[in-house]
Amino acid sequence: MLVGVDFGRNAKGSTFDATLDELALLAESAGDTPVARVIAKRQAPDAALFVGSGKADEIKLLVQAHQAHTVLFDQAISPAQQRNLERVLGVPVADRTALILEIFAARAKSHEGKMQVELARLQYLATRLVRRWSHLERQSGGIGMRGGPGEAQIELDRRMIDDRIKTIKDKLKKVQRQRSTQQRARARNSVFRVSLVGYTNAGKSTLFNALVKARSYAADQLFATLDTTTRSLYLEQAGMSVSLSDTVGFIRDLPHKLVEAFRATLQEAADADLLLHVVDAASPNLDEQMREVERVLAEIDAAGIPQILVYNKQDMLEEDQRPREAMDWLERPDVGQGGAVRVPRVFVSALDGTGLDILREQIVLAMQRAPSDASGDPRDPRDLNFRTSPQAGGMDFDSEQNPLADSDPDAADPFPTQA
Repeated sequence: MLVGVDFGRNAKGSTFDATLDELALLAESAGDTPVARVIAKRQAPDAALFVGSGKADEIKLLVQAHQAHTVLFDQAISPAQQRNLERVLGVPVADRTALILEIFAARAKSHEGKMQVELARLQYLATRLVRRWSHLERQSGGIGMRGGPGEAQIELDRRMIDDRIKTIKDKLKKVQRQRSTQQRARARNSVFRVSLVGYTNAGKSTLFNALVKARSYAADQLFATLDTTTRSLYLEQAGMSVSLSDTVGFIRDLPHKLVEAFRATLQEAADADLLLHVVDAASPNLDEQMREVERVLAEIDAAGIPQILVYNKQDMLEEDQRPREAMDWLERPDVGQGGAVRVPRVFVSALDGTGLDILREQIVLAMQRAPSDASGDPRDPRDLNFRTSPQAGGMDFDSEQNPLADSDPDAADPFPTQA
């Protein structure tokens, strides 16, 4: 049973999903099957039951009618609200954070990834120990938590959790030092570092495989990739190779603790020379998804790194929705400095290879511009004068003017039928 609560303007920074489609995809990624969706409207969360007693009774009847085994909330709920709801509804209750953590726990493959997920789960569990403690040695994955009585046990579990958190943090610091050593070695070898970033299920892994001819796991599901994969990408136009990394995808309301736990992995993006911001061009919420990615990039101090916007999944668009040009420029908010910044935008399909040659050319142009420049910070996208050759299917641009401004006004929008 999926439940979303619309708090209107009282919601702090979060975007309400009236369809609950993303929560449904998360549930399916965790192996669950959504059977019903409930939308509630409130001015503020109810302190005891989050949705209020009347709506809780309504959800209980729906749970019984659909024989649902779990109720998933799209917003974060407190430990007390979770316990009260479980008492009323008679089934386990979990929120968006717990669901994301469960998916991460199932998908993490590397030793580092497993440690990061365990750290985030323990930090989440530490706030929910009251009357929900369990022996960590026998803890298993799942939305519901198994509990047992005993005042002494809760204190023991708290100490076990605190000790385990401290141990994992120490190990992750060692991993971070090892990454720093590897990055310094790459810097000495003058390896240009490119990282793929973007909203989850935007097609990053498929694009990664298409560019470097790799076989990384790629699937049409949320968080198919958790562990960072790095390969060498040979660019024929430059006659040299660059380092290309595929990173974990972002999502709306990504728990801060999870971002903190995955800082070692996300550091690959923060230390890159160029970011390929992959966007699902077929998504109806692409603007919101782009804003969420930019917010997380700002959180990990990666907002100032030059970007190329890669509008992926062109093969999923109708013919009259596809762009007229293979590349243009887009003005985006400058999260780090305020104001706006213009970035190149390339339209590709990682599935059939459309636009990949132009994308490679743009990476080469970014490499040529990367060395220190007396006119400004080489990492500032506003100082990057990308120029695409007509032979590559693009247009000649100058950073001083909009390439579409002097042409037909109807051509200012690359999508003829949508804003």
